[in-house]
Amino acid sequence: MKRLFSMALLPIILGGCAATLPAEVSSLGDPANSTSGIRSTQYRSPISGYTHREPTGPKAWGPLNDAQSTAKGDAS
Repeated sequence: MKRLFSMALLPIILGGCAATLPAEVSSLGDPANSTSGIRSTQYRSPISGYTHREPTGPKAWGPLNDAQSTAKGDAS
């Protein structure tokens, strides 16, 4: 158990000795710059592309399966 703990601690200790700092993670612009990548906030309706469809009754599965098939015959 002590050996496993020391092996897990080794990368943490060596990481503290790194010569360079990590790259900046934040991609945000300067807060003082008022034009830094602000997108427009226009309203779009969440149901704008809605198309009303009526339910249909059950049909025989054979012709429907054949209509959706890409090739005639065995597909395997």
